Amino acid sequence: MKRRILGRTGLEVSELSLGAAFITGGEEGYGGALPVVRRALELGMNLADTSADYGDSEKALGHALHEIGKPCIVSTKLGPRSGEPFDPKDKACLRRVFEESLELLHRDVIDILMIHEPDRPGELDWYDDGVSFEGPVVELMQELKQEGLIKYTGLGGTTAYALARIMATGQYDVVLTAFNSSPLWREAMIAVLPEAQKQNMGVFLASPTQQGWLARRFDKEIESGALFLSPPRRAQMKALYDLCDDCGIEIPVFCLRWALGVPGVSSVLTGPRNVAQLEQNIQAVEQGPLPDDVNKRLDEIAAMVPFRPYDEPVGCAFGHSGYWGPGPA
Repeated sequence: MKRRILGRTGLEVSELSLGAAFITGGEEGYGGALPVVRRALELGMNLADTSADYGDSEKALGHALHEIGKPCIVSTKLGPRSGEPFDPKDKACLRRVFEESLELLHRDVIDILMIHEPDRPGELDWYDDGVSFEGPVVELMQELKQEGLIKYTGLGGTTAYALARIMATGQYDVVLTAFNSSPLWREAMIAVLPEAQKQNMGVFLASPTQQGWLARRFDKEIESGALFLSPPRRAQMKALYDLCDDCGIEIPVFCLRWALGVPGVSSVLTGPRNVAQLEQNIQAVEQGPLPDDVNKRLDEIAAMVPFRPYDEPVGCAFGHSGYWGPGPA
């Protein structure tokens, strides 16, 4: 697999990396994570991304990497662990979360430590204000770097513009962008990716299948169901399906190949649930980015709905007939 430079870190990372959100204990116990992680490393991936708040993902990934014994760049994030008290402005609490990550991942040093959802103060209020973006978490990241416990720092966010303002402080080495970086949802390209280029930050592009919207086809619902869809989005989805038919490319493969061609992206994160999904993703990488003529048609389709309609849910609501409109304003 080809390697790319991860911004100012200088790390050479595989152009497709393992998003480990679904690498968990599961019914098979932690041994169930082994086949996916082992195969990912065999196929040339050399980076795995997880988080303290991805359930037991850190423990499962740590177990797998310890059993396999091969080198792998590990990225994780500070965030609230399920069932444990958490205060994003308590430095002692944050250090405890980090130290538990070290233990679960079987690591003496974490390659990349990110702040999870730094751009959504209504969810996690990390910073003292929305201008300076200072706070205990910033102090802790600096301390951990000075102590040699982490190598690089980063931000894992999901907004299109707030995230870019935090990036502009110049304090972080990498950024992970999700929810706004897929073939039809492209707002991250307006501010996040340009700021990353300005700061020479490495870029992880996550969720290229848009939280399940583009993970598979929903032809029947697009045609006559999915009451939450705006007329422009419905027409856009039909146009995308037609393009995939014309190209003979399955939609999840189409999304990965698009992501590989986005300028400035260091690595695309993919979150396979099993080895079969992983190998399908690898096949997409082997085919390379989409051809120029296909990208041109896709750009025209994306321009049909350049911004998310108000009624539209962030997550994928296909298959949930009870969802028909937004919640409280």
